Amino acid sequence: MLTHVFVSVIALAFADSPAPSLPAAAIEPGFKSLYQKGNPLEQGWKQVGPGRIVEESDGVLITSGGMGMLWYATSPFADFTLRVDYKLTKAGNNSGVFVRFPDPPKDPWDAVKTGYEIQICDGADPEHRTGAVYSFKAAEKAPPLRTVGEWNTYEIAVKGQDYTISLNGEVINHYVGSRGKTGYIGIQNHDDDSIVRFRNVRIKTDSKE
Repeated sequence: MLTHVFVSVIALAFADSPAPSLPAAAIEPGFKSLYQKGNPLEQGWKQVGPGRIVEESDGVLITSGGMGMLWYATSPFADFTLRVDYKLTKAGNNSGVFVRFPDPPKDPWDAVKTGYEIQICDGADPEHRTGAVYSFKAAEKAPPLRTVGEWNTYEIAVKGQDYTISLNGEVINHYVGSRGKTGYIGIQNHDDDSIVRFRNVRIKTDSKE
């Protein structure tokens, strides 16, 4: 009888516990994790602009407010392949991944003006939808987005001035740039209505950076 009561108490305790977060994906060979778990500000990241991006659960970052940016301040990168998992909370959520802005930003717009923003925006016009190089080049094809609430994997491969953008394993844009060949990376918190989650930010460089 006591054993039955004990098991019942344990079952109730687990029933009231929050559901565990999705496990982080294994880091692919050759890639380095830039963020997996904990406070990003203690792992080389800095926040600039209004709003914030913080850890919601183990290894999952969530945006609020904006327009702001969480950027990796430890080092700039030259040629690289960047992979980031993200998911939307509703169609039309707006965010982006910034690459190759050359100087530590005083404002999130510095990244837009000196580097490139690779857009995240479900349902937008081609110039601003997922896969577009913001204000420079529309996505070449409709992105193979997963259902809202499911994880997508973004890949941005940069070599010299050539940018190849893929979503969920499918190439959706190519772009030949003209700005600097070295810079920082960041992720965007756009506005209160655009709640986007990120995880598994990882990078593979073509040199020993």
